[in-house]
Amino acid sequence: MSDAAFWTALADPHRRAIVALLLERPRPVGEIVEACGLSQPGTSKHLKVLREAGLVRVRQEAQRRVYALDPAPIAELDAWLAPYRRLWNSSLDALGRRLDETASDDPEEPVPKD
Repeated sequence: MSDAAFWTALADPHRRAIVALLLERPRPVGEIVEACGLSQPGTSKHLKVLREAGLVRVRQEAQRRVYALDPAPIAELDAWLAPYRRLWNSSLDALGRRLDETASDDPEEPVPKD
């Protein structure tokens, strides 16, 4: 899987919708077509891009092709995002503290207690 193929695959909203569907469970192509409201050829093209990017796997069940997410690339993305999550959490914690300070400085505004 190349990084460019991964990001290109996820850049399209239809492909993100397919990934979200497959997050729930593996699905046959017909079910993906129905859920996404795309044509069968259009859905197949999106699935090919996702497959080539390594995001999904396909298995044959009789006459059906069933697609499932491949968790490995998602785990790589999660690991890549980890430092940014720490940054976001730190920033959100600081914002929360500042909002608490601002709320407690205003004597007319009651501060809700948990």
